[in-house]
Amino acid sequence: MKRPILLHPDPRLKKVAPPVDDLSDELRALADDMLQTMYDAPGIGLAAPQIGVMSRLIVLDCVKEEGEAPRPLVMFNPEVIAASDTLNTYEEGCLSIPDQYADVTRPAEVEVRWLDRDGKERTETFDKLWATCVQHEIDHLDGKLFIDYLKPLKRQMITRKMVKLKRELARA
Repeated sequence: MKRPILLHPDPRLKKVAPPVDDLSDELRALADDMLQTMYDAPGIGLAAPQIGVMSRLIVLDCVKEEGEAPRPLVMFNPEVIAASDTLNTYEEGCLSIPDQYADVTRPAEVEVRWLDRDGKERTETFDKLWATCVQHEIDHLDGKLFIDYLKPLKRQMITRKMVKLKRELARA
């Protein structure tokens, strides 16, 4: 089931999500809903707080090549356990901040530990777009948005555009 995505500014996007204690069928169904919502948007990552659910759950799939098989990942309680000193800058966007993009610099490579949908602990090293995406989504679980990396003026400009967009959507 496709879920509505919260738009910035929304106070729920600034809250820290608590860890998932027990992997229930309800949480697995939520992960499926999140994947459907992400693909439909279309996006490459989505965090539970973006649909108003305060749980440490993210989904991502950074496969963009035509004809390449999708690689949906579901991560409960993901955490970066190692990060490279080498940095990478990508133009980031966010489903909660539509049509707004900015360069963000993050570690080029990260090692992430998480629980998969079966409750098994997994660890993987990500680079390139995958590294950026997983860090961006984990930031959402900590109440941080990509615009928080920007200079205050640019951040305020984007926030004003989002307030205007939300007003227009409310009127429609």
